[in-house]
Amino acid sequence: MKKFVLILGAAGLMTLGACEKKTPAENATLAAGENAEAALDNAGENMEAMADNATNATVADAAENAADNLHDAADAAKDAAENKADAIHDAAKK
Repeated sequence: MKKFVLILGAAGLMTLGACEKKTPAENATLAAGENAEAALDNAGENMEAMADNATNATVADAAENAADNLHDAADAAKDAAENKADAIHDAAKK
């Protein structure tokens, strides 16, 4: 059992040692992307709720489409933030 714990501990330390630390700019960019994603997803969820409560099929369809667009925008915002953070990281290496 002690050998197993020692091996797991060593593996964990090696994993941490392989990680590269992020710069404050990377962290801020990723946080902003996550915040934008959360806000857009929340708006999409609200739009879906509006579609569910709509009494007119046309309005419900429009609200569902808007919700889909908001969820897509949330994904795009997070992807853009991750790409920007990668670019910041790459520039910091040079």
